[in-house]
Amino acid sequence: MESATWQKILDLCNRLSNVTYENLTKIIRLESTGSATAARNLDDSDQNDIDTWMGGGTCFSMTWHLYQSLRDMGFNPRLVMGHKRKERNIHCALILPDADSDFLFDPGYLIFDPLPIPLPKPFGAGEALFPLVPNSVRLVRPDMDSMELWTGGALNGAGKLSSPMKLRFEYPVAGVSVEEFKQHWSESFYREMMTYPVLNRLDRERGVQYYYQKGNLVTRDANGSRMERIAEPERVEKLSEIFRLSPELVSKALGILSK
Repeated sequence: MESATWQKILDLCNRLSNVTYENLTKIIRLESTGSATAARNLDDSDQNDIDTWMGGGTCFSMTWHLYQSLRDMGFNPRLVMGHKRKERNIHCALILPDADSDFLFDPGYLIFDPLPIPLPKPFGAGEALFPLVPNSVRLVRPDMDSMELWTGGALNGAGKLSSPMKLRFEYPVAGVSVEEFKQHWSESFYREMMTYPVLNRLDRERGVQYYYQKGNLVTRDANGSRMERIAEPERVEKLSEIFRLSPELVSKALGILSK
């Protein structure tokens, strides 16, 4: 791939890294439209301009934006679904084929670096470690048809992980059609995680991740994680500040969830 083209891809990933992963927009859109398809179509209409998003989006919004943007650049990426334990099609990402190596893009898991996908043994190493901060990533290829995403803590000065690797998702690398992807996207509006706020933001420059769920804020950096409880009277102000969302959006979504 030409260096100028690769730089355009990296610039796209950098822009997307400034978007907060959040389900508040999704909750508001579902409540205002009354159906998952209508809510998803509203997201479709804005996906090519990050600045028009109400706030951020979940893995489906972010992956769809990346998919459309890469298609506009002349590429042919594949949408892939992620399975977790007994939960199927709970996550999504995309694979970009290239002459030298296929690349995994997983913005929904706050991985904003294109990761070269290893070949399974005996054709390749079978796995590859990427020492990102604050979460290291390992891709494992058991065979040609599947891939596993593992994450753990950052590497310390001794070359050891600050926390052990955990299996996050399994991906069939063949991918799914746009129609199937949108079907899983619509189904995601009715999953259990839509009954409480989930927010996730990565400060790539400082190497800090902020994750909020069910009243608890987890801050993770190269030294490890710490958790704090955000009191209800302070939630709108603090969540707005930490996750760079408007207070009105946070307040509206929390109001919907409290009904």
